[in-house]
Amino acid sequence: MVKLSYILLFIISLIVTSPPLTQSFHINNWAISKLETKQETVTNLQFYFHDTISGKDPTAIRVAQAADTEKSPTLFGALLMADDPLTETPDPKSKLIGRAQGIYGSAGKEELALLMVMSFCFTDGMYNGSSISIIGKNSALSPVREMPIVGGTGVFRLARGLAF
Repeated sequence: MVKLSYILLFIISLIVTSPPLTQSFHINNWAISKLETKQETVTNLQFYFHDTISGKDPTAIRVAQAADTEKSPTLFGALLMADDPLTETPDPKSKLIGRAQGIYGSAGKEELALLMVMSFCFTDGMYNGSSISIIGKNSALSPVREMPIVGGTGVFRLARGLAF
């Protein structure tokens, strides 16, 4: 076990210290800029996330399930991988501003409760290239719910907060 740990550590250090072989990466200025201590800012975003699990072009697909999932009224034990569009308005054909990418599973036996691990990756406007990461329980049938924002990248680096 110890030998395996050293081997993994060595391989990881090689990967980290080795120059890129065939790929080159563009690093944005915000990615290499020094993190400065400054006043926290509050950003309120409103966008719409469209999860399509059926039809000819689903944006979320079931990747695993428990043996009894089909017998459950909440599909308890189903896991889905998602790459959902984020839009400016509730209309799915409105302007695309990003993608919600991640995995969610039906975690409730008695209620439709999803455990979600998602990154909201923005591809347009002033947040282009930045993302917000969310993890937690989504009581899907509740009209009001909140999920924790546990981090982010780009202009949302070190983000924390709530998604409603």
